[in-house]
Amino acid sequence: MPRIFRKYDMKALKEFSLPIKGLGIGIRKFNFELDNDFYKNFDSSTIQNGNIKLELVLDKRTDMIVLDFDFRGTVQVACDRCLEQIQLPIEGHQELMIKYNENTSEDADIVFISPYETELNVARYIYEFTSLAVPMKKVYDCENDENAPCDSTMLQYLEQEEKEEDSDTENPIWDSLKNFNKNN
Repeated sequence: MPRIFRKYDMKALKEFSLPIKGLGIGIRKFNFELDNDFYKNFDSSTIQNGNIKLELVLDKRTDMIVLDFDFRGTVQVACDRCLEQIQLPIEGHQELMIKYNENTSEDADIVFISPYETELNVARYIYEFTSLAVPMKKVYDCENDENAPCDSTMLQYLEQEEKEEDSDTENPIWDSLKNFNKNN
């Protein structure tokens, strides 16, 4: 598994360590606010800046722990259209099961930890879930915003490129294929 924490960051992320040893059976809620300081703790983070509120519900059972992550907020990313920094809204819900086992390992939805663990740091899971919530296409709907952050020079250049592509659509190679279905 790749290392996504820097060597010194686990101390900075101590607030995300949940005390699991000694907790009784039942449900507990934790609230976190994710900001710039949180995302700076991860190498090569796609999120440069964030303002996200996350509620974590920990359901401790006799044989496992179920974690429910609910989050909503905005992240700062580069717009795919004009390359300016934009605030992109994200939200999500993820569930993670923690089971006890002498051999620690991870699966897609299940994490196995030693029954002797005293705490569980959830920072990595929070980072992964919020990063996966960022859409593949990072575009801001700037047409309806009076203070649009868009780079107008870049947008004009893109419009010019589209017009040139439209004028180049007359290609004799495709003309014979256009009539293919009409002949049959």
